[in-house]
Amino acid sequence: MKTDHPIYLFLSACAEAFRVLTGGLSLAGEYRFCSLTIKGLERRLDGIFEPEGHPGPVYVVEFLGQPAPAAWYNLLTKIGLYGEQHPERDVVGVLALLREQDTPRYPSGVGDARSLVTGVALDRILPDWLAREPENPFVAVFAPLMIEDDAELQARAPALWRTVQTAPLAVRDVLSQVLEFWFFERFRGLTAKEIWSMLNLVTPIQETRAYQSIFAEGKIEGKIEGKTEGKTEGETAGKVGTLKRQLTRRFGALPAWGERRIDAAPITQLDAWLDGIFDAASLTDLIGPEADR
Repeated sequence: MKTDHPIYLFLSACAEAFRVLTGGLSLAGEYRFCSLTIKGLERRLDGIFEPEGHPGPVYVVEFLGQPAPAAWYNLLTKIGLYGEQHPERDVVGVLALLREQDTPRYPSGVGDARSLVTGVALDRILPDWLAREPENPFVAVFAPLMIEDDAELQARAPALWRTVQTAPLAVRDVLSQVLEFWFFERFRGLTAKEIWSMLNLVTPIQETRAYQSIFAEGKIEGKIEGKTEGKTEGETAGKVGTLKRQLTRRFGALPAWGERRIDAAPITQLDAWLDGIFDAASLTDLIGPEADR
């Protein structure tokens, strides 16, 4: 499952997102969040929280969605590079793992209470979060990663969506995009309309906040090279066209089901596919297999 883009969106929301993802760490004082590339070795930090107007620690956050034996060394390297450029700052590293079983083995001693880096396994902490704070929208967005049974997730989808809509207005759209992204990744064989139906979106789609980042299925056909209808539709159409051209050059002519899936994808999913195109071994490796009908 693609994780980098939605995790970045999630962390950008506010301090509550940091508290949930790190298993309870709290930011004391004002912090500025960004993604940062360390000059010289071009090491990109997934997310970094820098204190604003106070001497609190800098938090470097890395998310690990797949096993990576060198993840601790990677995080330590990034902390060292950042600290080398900012020796006056205290830097703390947080490695958020999707599964505890993927915790890297080496170096020994890393991740304990006295280490400058700590690890947080979401499959261990999020079920507890869901039990203790079921109405917390920052917790609800991770349910598609934690609920293994598809039928159970589908049954809970409307309630999860309603919970996310209780988030403060300033971050509601971000959390909505993250939840939608997880559902599109989890149910790759479904169309956009089927996903929206699962979430029980009864409001006309043109009136929802999600419509600002998702182009209605079917309308994209015939408009990629013509005039677009609004800023969001134009941006989506451009990404659809770019993705199709790159996929055709890499894997050959696209099957009809692949084109339909791309046409129906939300803009966050298009971004993830564009980011991952050069790492994918095949079309199905990137966008998933053809749906069984």
